Amino acid sequence: MKFGWKFFLGIAVFYAIVDVTYFKLSGEVVGSLAILLSTLLALLIGFYFLVIDRRTGGFLPEDNLDGEIADRAGELGFFSPHSWWPLPLAFFMTLAGLGVLLGWWLTIIAVVGLLMSIFGFVMEYQRDKSSH
Repeated sequence: MKFGWKFFLGIAVFYAIVDVTYFKLSGEVVGSLAILLSTLLALLIGFYFLVIDRRTGGFLPEDNLDGEIADRAGELGFFSPHSWWPLPLAFFMTLAGLGVLLGWWLTIIAVVGLLMSIFGFVMEYQRDKSSH
């Protein structure tokens, strides 16, 4: 993992040198700004890798030569096996897209249906605490 943060911080240093040289030779502000943003992006990624390296002690599951694929998987979440809510959600999303082309009245109807579908999809597994 140490290679990742050193690599990106090296790229950031290279971009910074290129940025200063480019600005001195050309005087162009837009190109210098683009290279500066590339420098900042490389710094951001390098800093992220540095923090992860410090947090994990420099050893990741993929660094283990005898490791299994499941060692890196982690929690995948819960996926509903029998939900019908994606069907009206996709229908009203398509209708909202067509409403932009055909008429705003159709978009308004589709957005109302879309909000109801999203609410139903999100609240599908919520239980009421009242006794009945």
